Amino acid sequence: MERLEVQLGERSYPIWIGPGAVQQLPDHLHEAGIGTNRKLFMITDENVAPLHLDDVQGILKRAGYQVVTAVVPGGERAKSLDIYGEMMTKVLEAGLDRKSAILALGGGVVGDLTGFVAATYMRGVDFIQIPTTLLAHDSSVGGKVAVNHPLAKNIIGAFHQPKLVCYDTNFLKTLPPRELAAGFAEMIKHGLIWDEQFVGWLEEHADALWNLDDSLLQEALYRACSVKVAVVSQDERENGIRAILNLGHTFGHSFESLLHYETLNHGEGVAIGMVGAALLAEKAGLAQDISNRTIGLLKKYHLPTSLQMDLSIDGMVGVMHHDKKGESGQLVFIVPRKIGEVEIRKDIDENLVREVLSKLKEGE
Repeated sequence: MERLEVQLGERSYPIWIGPGAVQQLPDHLHEAGIGTNRKLFMITDENVAPLHLDDVQGILKRAGYQVVTAVVPGGERAKSLDIYGEMMTKVLEAGLDRKSAILALGGGVVGDLTGFVAATYMRGVDFIQIPTTLLAHDSSVGGKVAVNHPLAKNIIGAFHQPKLVCYDTNFLKTLPPRELAAGFAEMIKHGLIWDEQFVGWLEEHADALWNLDDSLLQEALYRACSVKVAVVSQDERENGIRAILNLGHTFGHSFESLLHYETLNHGEGVAIGMVGAALLAEKAGLAQDISNRTIGLLKKYHLPTSLQMDLSIDGMVGVMHHDKKGESGQLVFIVPRKIGEVEIRKDIDENLVREVLSKLKEGE
């Protein structure tokens, strides 16, 4: 079992990573000060529930916890104000008080929704992340919780740190290939923004990681989460360096939004977005020969690298102007300077953005 610590003073918390980690969840809860006298409410989705809900609930109940559960729809449609309202009703009906805790059992969508419920119920109660997808190694760490608006992704949200993250890598063995690829997109992102050696390691071990080699997968998660921990520990509320974690997201969120969060999943949007960021860096003269290596690495993990759907360039740019990272109407992009190093730019010419979008639509 690997342990990481997110260093945020009194809000610090551990991340436990390894096969069978969920078996020790009651011990981790006790260590976090959440005893069996505190009622638990666990949210999962319709994809995860038949696979893992009974097992996790059973582990908690055998340890003496009282657990109420709720199941939401699968996919991004769960991150809506309607579903959020339904969950708040269920939490109230379950009789949760300020000492209760809310658990997220699922991927990034469930974690974001659950965290926002926890952040806003009684002005904030404890919550715990139990990720079941590879993609959630990013979203489960750092305390950014939110739901979507039809005009913008994650625009309604809060910063609310979990009490702990319990990452059982055995859960990943039930993932379909497309969801596995989506998770590797965020893992690749962590390398591209911070650690060129990690990028090389991901290139070298692509086949074994794709086949979920236990030891390599645990190391990959530890290294990727370590990047997230290092950034979040420096900038909890995204007032500075934390914005670099959004590499590919300004582009990717525009694709997801225009496609109503249905055609592309988040990892696929980010993958295409990272190609867009690399092309933008080259066109702006900020980097050289970076897009080809980015594309090659993404392809090793079976990720899309171009837009294979008919989206309006005006529409995509319009959505970007609603992006929460924007300032005073100015688009903000995270662009690579080289592999393992990026910078935040607020001065990118919109015409260059349009050229990149056109290039992404042309494909290969």
